[in-house]
Amino acid sequence: MIDFDGRTVVATGGASGIGRATVLKFARAGARVFFGDVNAEQAAETVAMADGARGSLDFIPLDLADRATIAAFAEDVLGRAGRADIVANIAGWDRGEPFMDNTDEFMDKVIDINLHGPIRFTRAFLPGMIEAQAGRIVSVSSDAGRVGSSGETVYAGAKGGIIAFSKSLAREMARFKINVNVVCPGPTDTPLLRSQPERLQEALQRAIPFRRFGTPDEIADAILFFASDMSAYVTGQVLSVSGGLTMAD
Repeated sequence: MIDFDGRTVVATGGASGIGRATVLKFARAGARVFFGDVNAEQAAETVAMADGARGSLDFIPLDLADRATIAAFAEDVLGRAGRADIVANIAGWDRGEPFMDNTDEFMDKVIDINLHGPIRFTRAFLPGMIEAQAGRIVSVSSDAGRVGSSGETVYAGAKGGIIAFSKSLAREMARFKINVNVVCPGPTDTPLLRSQPERLQEALQRAIPFRRFGTPDEIADAILFFASDMSAYVTGQVLSVSGGLTMAD
């Protein structure tokens, strides 16, 4: 089992799906975890699920489309913990529809939550990592950002931006011994996926070589790998966890 005793983790998401699975795994592995989400009710359920964990799990309200809440989240965490050892950008949002049907408001929301928000969240915790000459940053992108996805054009653009941002940041942060990597989930069994039409879900499953959706725990395992000492010599990399759906370089 990966050991995160003594490590402070900050994460976006956590109320459900991949984010919930990830923050619970961190807490059970001994980490002190602070996570943000817009859904306070479901976030409270996540905290309750961590009862008995070796580490701790605290919820702080966070809206990635609102830069003021990002600043408030960082101020709260830094005031209590001093600095973060691991930043996990997990939260994301989208709604499938043709690009020409996208409104300006919709596009702004997609880009704010999936690109601007993670960039600002990461930047808020970098000074402490730079001072300590240590840290891990793991961002969840999407295979849509690597190979494209019909009906998710702006989302794919934002997620592709996370990949480019992370690779560039990895180059800048290497001299400070800060690792920056990306996990790209394929179709994963989350509430968002299950809200899609059944015909679409069946078509996706047929297209996956393993003939099943990934689980949030399987994506979380990849995030914890990049956050752990097992990846100490790995930076600027993108790992797809998609059951073989996308086999791109």
